[in-house]
Amino acid sequence: MTFLSSRQNPKIKQIRALNSRKQRDAQGLFVVEGIRHTGEAVESGTKIEFLLYAPDLLTSDYAYSLITQAELTNVPVYSAPPDVFSYVAGKENPQGILAVVHHNLKPISYLTQENLKFGVVILAPQDPGNLGTILRTLDSAGADGMIVLEHGTDIFHPTAVRASMGTLFWKPIVYTSFAEFSAWQRVQNYHIYGSSAHGDADYDKVDFQTPALLMLGSEREGLSKEHLALCETVLRMPMRGRATSLNLSVAAGILLYEMGKKIG
Repeated sequence: MTFLSSRQNPKIKQIRALNSRKQRDAQGLFVVEGIRHTGEAVESGTKIEFLLYAPDLLTSDYAYSLITQAELTNVPVYSAPPDVFSYVAGKENPQGILAVVHHNLKPISYLTQENLKFGVVILAPQDPGNLGTILRTLDSAGADGMIVLEHGTDIFHPTAVRASMGTLFWKPIVYTSFAEFSAWQRVQNYHIYGSSAHGDADYDKVDFQTPALLMLGSEREGLSKEHLALCETVLRMPMRGRATSLNLSVAAGILLYEMGKKIG
């Protein structure tokens, strides 16, 4: 096992560089940090480039079992002193383990009614925390995957990775254009339920049908007429106070649980 004692080590520089989306896209890699997140990466079988840990910080027997498991599958493992590990860590008081992991995005052609009975489509989301939270929530609500349209924020952004709580290793995630999604939908024939303040149906009164997709607009723009035209039903959520809208991930959670309750 190699000990990385310097901040100038190429592996340390590589981890730092992966804070940039440009570098994540170019290398096809991203960083997951912490015991739980690293555990989800290892246990899911996702391809891991290497692990880094700090023996002086890491006290978890489970984490050490992950290191052993990685070594048995020929994943390179490096160690570092606390100051070097903290230099690449994304949060204060790091737990002492992280993994550099390969992207695991799927093409739109991967998704069918067999593996995506119930899913979420999001148009150009801007906030990585929202995106990761929605992925975690759809898993909890019994949905099967996520489609992100027109690029939007990066699911491999450190904030999105943390917010997903490891679900990004278990649920298929697709990035595609609206045109490609529309062409795929014409073949797959999903029931698409949009969400808008000007929707024509109260969300808790709808009898949802499968296979189903919940379509959400971006935080700022919502769904355009073109997107709404693809929806068979547009859901509205009553605003009973002074606020005129909900945070995107909160709205998604309410709608996903309502759909999951009726679909499941």
